[in-house]
Amino acid sequence: MKENKNKVSLYNRWLNGIEKIGNSLPHPIILFAMFAAAIVVLSAVCAVLGVSATGNLVVNGELQETTVTAVSLLTKEGLTYMLTNAVTNFTTYAPLGMVLVAMLGVGVAEHSGLINALLKGAVKITPAKLITPAVIFLGVMSNIASDAGYVILIPLGAMIFRAYGRHPMAGLAAAFAGVSGGFSANLLIGTLDPMLAGISQTAVSIIDPGYEVSVMGNYFFLFVSTFLITILGTFITDKVVEPRLGTFTGEVEGEDDSLTTLTDGERKGLRNAGIAALIFVAVIVAACIPADSFMRNENGAIFGNPTSTFVNGIVIMITFLFMIPGVVYGKTVGTFTKENGGACKAMEKSMSSMGAFLALAFVSAQFINYFSYTKLGTIIALAGASFFENANIGLIPLMIIFVLFSAFMNLFMGSASAKWNILAPVFVPMFMLLGYSPELCQLAYRIGDSSTNIITPLMTYFAVIIVFAQKYDKKAGIGTITATMVPYSVAFLIGWTFMLIVWLLAGLPIGPGIGIYYSM
Repeated sequence: MKENKNKVSLYNRWLNGIEKIGNSLPHPIILFAMFAAAIVVLSAVCAVLGVSATGNLVVNGELQETTVTAVSLLTKEGLTYMLTNAVTNFTTYAPLGMVLVAMLGVGVAEHSGLINALLKGAVKITPAKLITPAVIFLGVMSNIASDAGYVILIPLGAMIFRAYGRHPMAGLAAAFAGVSGGFSANLLIGTLDPMLAGISQTAVSIIDPGYEVSVMGNYFFLFVSTFLITILGTFITDKVVEPRLGTFTGEVEGEDDSLTTLTDGERKGLRNAGIAALIFVAVIVAACIPADSFMRNENGAIFGNPTSTFVNGIVIMITFLFMIPGVVYGKTVGTFTKENGGACKAMEKSMSSMGAFLALAFVSAQFINYFSYTKLGTIIALAGASFFENANIGLIPLMIIFVLFSAFMNLFMGSASAKWNILAPVFVPMFMLLGYSPELCQLAYRIGDSSTNIITPLMTYFAVIIVFAQKYDKKAGIGTITATMVPYSVAFLIGWTFMLIVWLLAGLPIGPGIGIYYSM
């Protein structure tokens, strides 16, 4: 017993060390600015040394052997790029518009009192033991709505845990683990599936132009993965993360600590808000039904490639799904009146709380775009891919190493599609020549890519998570998030890889009509 306590203590000291070192670094804004400056200097050094890598890349829709050389930012062209693209880098920063638009709706629902009332009602009817798996499962399932889970479910996860008298940071971590760590798992086909399948299709043409990569090529495995991630995430949250965080003793402005019985007015407000939400959902569903609906893509599908209006518009629809019931609730219970500014004032308050995010987003956007412009991430990927292309090992060792390599690469390139554009032309043909299906190669990549999403600052929403965390811990920084999420990352990587090995040994299909092996 004493030995086990010592192990736990050593483990907590290790995580505390990560957090202390990470948070002893400068403010996240300054830190990302330093990262960007480091890329500037490193790009110049690499350019002078002629650092480059050669491999097959997709160029104008075709695979071509391409040599990529480091591009310096300390040249006339580089300096011009930094000056003329600083604003564009910021305004095109992926999370920026999504976060701000989504928070308009969430802000109305929060300031009207709707969210607190919903949480009160949930506490009364949902067993406490099911809260953790429910939050993680919803996080995984939120991937069907692309990145919406990052800005909707993660802050709600913290609020749900707080409503149950648990540490809100544990709720934030659980939701983050589900949304980002389980990004590839789902019970349904999401937006990432056709995107990656399309890239794989291009790579397949090198070996077999007649082979068609199935959008559902990984479906069976990822369906089961949903439950694996939920189970692992629940165990890590309840047994590792929350015990380390201890009891939450802070106060949060705008959140209701009480879990008392709902008042008659709140019940009426929830009923009216529910009716409004159902009407809104019914309208959306009705709009999707016609075969020629504007909500569908050019092929008449809601999900698939190319992306439909429904998928592209999911963020604004979710915003209204929060905003409309929020307004109805506020009007019903009296929190929104003409005198206090109502929903308009709520939106103002919501936006005023996003100042920290906007400042951090500016420098984070520069860092990520500098990394892309200098080609450093591409060079690292091509160099690693070249090494594995020349390796001659068995299936299971190959899969393990490729999963770990994909996980490592994710620390340097945040975009799943961008990395797969680089890796697929090398690894997919290599797997096929070794007799393994391209879908299997894609699956191994997705496991590694998802597992380290939650610990890499290059993940586009990492800065957003820091801002959410600072609501409950003013000192939260990169160290706090990384130390909190490392146990999830390790558990997902080990558990997912073990599941893949068992799947391979059993020879199970990984998707409808898709097996492990490939033959010409």
